[in-house]
Amino acid sequence: MKQTILGAGGSIGNALTYELLKSKEEIRLVSRSKFSIPGTTSIKADITSYQETLDGILGSEIVYLCVGLPYNSSIWNEMWPKIMKNVIDACKSTGAKLIFFDNVYMYGKVDGKMTETTPYNPCTRKGEVRAKIATLLEDEMKQGNLYAIIARAADLYGPYITQNSVPYFMAFEKLLNGKNAQWMVNANLNHSYTFTLDCAKGLNLLSKSKDSFQQIWHLPTYNPAIDGKAFIELIANELGTSPNYSVLKKWMICIAGYFNKTIYESYEMLYQYENDYNFDSTKFNDCFHFNPTSYTQGVHETIEFFKLK
Repeated sequence: MKQTILGAGGSIGNALTYELLKSKEEIRLVSRSKFSIPGTTSIKADITSYQETLDGILGSEIVYLCVGLPYNSSIWNEMWPKIMKNVIDACKSTGAKLIFFDNVYMYGKVDGKMTETTPYNPCTRKGEVRAKIATLLEDEMKQGNLYAIIARAADLYGPYITQNSVPYFMAFEKLLNGKNAQWMVNANLNHSYTFTLDCAKGLNLLSKSKDSFQQIWHLPTYNPAIDGKAFIELIANELGTSPNYSVLKKWMICIAGYFNKTIYESYEMLYQYENDYNFDSTKFNDCFHFNPTSYTQGVHETIEFFKLK
């Protein structure tokens, strides 16, 4: 079946493409840059335009919405509702099934495990946008207007990861380059991370299960969560180096935000590093008899991937 990835070129878009290629699926990649991977077809499109979105998905049986926007609340507030509406309307028009790759910002601060039934309680501007677009899609699903899945992941690490990944740019990249790692706010709190290749496998499995549609799923993520210090130690041990690191306190990040827009935009999300962050994928694991990749194995595969780049 023809499967279309909106937002090709990002970490999950790439991981998913290579996972689908293993099954010899017919894959179309849609992006503003006409990003291409051998064995696929690629289309240049701006999905803030309904017509270009419609043209991009014509003939598709499954559409994956894996778009990544610049990390800017104003851009998210303007663009995400428009993108979601365009994709929903295009899928309704063509009869394509939609799988939306989502994050957990809409949950806000959670005391305990995040599950598929955790209520939306956003405490940031970005969380409010994610709650708005998720609710928009859920309403269409409940009304039976299209077949769709919302598939959520925790913070990402693994092959194909980009600079938007905190564990990548603060730990992997620095230790790979012989520098000391860094961590946000508190390195002793537990934090869940979803392995990119598990995301890709999870999305593929969901797409092939008729019964998985019209539901929210948490993609396979290893439990228990790991604290920052232990995560850095895993990376350092794999590289055969010392697990030296420093912790960036909130006041330091606040000051740095005056000089760096990305850091400024990240400040409101620091609650995720001030509290335990436990993401639960039991529903998926049990349904698909899936064992998520351990952090030890995931760190090993991530380092092997970047060593070969």
